[in-house]
Amino acid sequence: MYSAYIDMIRIRFLMMLAYRVNYYSGIIIYALNIGAYYFLWKAIYGTNEMLGGMTVAQITTYVAVSWMARAFYFNNLDREIANEIKDGSVAIQFIRPYNYIIVKMMQGLGEGIFRFFLFSVPGMFVISFLIPVKLPTDPEVWGVFLLMLFLSFLINSQINIITGLFAFFLENNEGMMRMKRVVVDLFSGLVVPMSFFPGWAEGILKLLPFQAITYLPGAVFTGKVSGSAVYQVFGVQLLWFVLLIVPLYLLWRGARTRLFVQGG
Repeated sequence: MYSAYIDMIRIRFLMMLAYRVNYYSGIIIYALNIGAYYFLWKAIYGTNEMLGGMTVAQITTYVAVSWMARAFYFNNLDREIANEIKDGSVAIQFIRPYNYIIVKMMQGLGEGIFRFFLFSVPGMFVISFLIPVKLPTDPEVWGVFLLMLFLSFLINSQINIITGLFAFFLENNEGMMRMKRVVVDLFSGLVVPMSFFPGWAEGILKLLPFQAITYLPGAVFTGKVSGSAVYQVFGVQLLWFVLLIVPLYLLWRGARTRLFVQGG
C-alpha cells in the first residue's frame, strides 16, 4: 500500500515534467514579480534602516525566498477535488483500496518536488544575481528552514483539501476557492510580512494557521527569528498541522454521506 502512495508522487512528478517549459517561463514571471516588490519595499524604507523589525536586507531576502517557497507549497488540490466531485469521478475513489485524502497529498507532494527542483532552486539562483539577497551561512538554519518548508506544504495542502471538500456541501465552491487563495496570500505574510500589520491585527493573525505557511519559515530564513525561538515557531507549525487534521477528518467523514453526481 505504501508503495502505491510513493508511485502517486512519482506519477505526478512525471506529469509535471511533461510541461516543464511552462515552469521555465514561470521563473521569469516570478523574477519580475519579486523585482517589483523589491523596488516597492526599497521605496517604502527610504532612508530608514529598519521597519517592522526587519532591515532592508532582511525584507529583500524575505520577499525573494517567500515567493520561491510559494512555488513549492502551492497546488490546486482544492480545484482538483471540486472538479472530481462535480463530475462524479470521486465516487470511483471511494471503492479503491487507498485513502483518497492521502492520495491527494501525495499527488500534491509530487508536484511540489517538481516545482522545488525545477522552479524554486533555479529561480532563487537567478534572483540572487538580480537583487541583493542575503543567504544564511549556518547549515542548521538551512535544515530547519527546509523542514518548515515541508510543513508549509502540508498545512497549505490541508487548507486546500478542506476547501475542496466543501464542494460536497455547497455543490459549487468556486467563490470559496478564490477567497481562500486571496486570504492565504495576504494573511500568510506573502504580500506583507505579519510584523508590518498593526499590533491588534498581528495578534489576530497569530491565532490563525496562515502564518505557518509563509511568514514563520521566512522569518527563520532571514534571521528575524533566531536561537531558541526558531524551535518555538517550528512547534507552532507542528501544532497547526495536527489541529487541521481534525476539521479535515470531520469534513471527509461527513462528505462521504453526501455524495451525489451532478454530471454524467
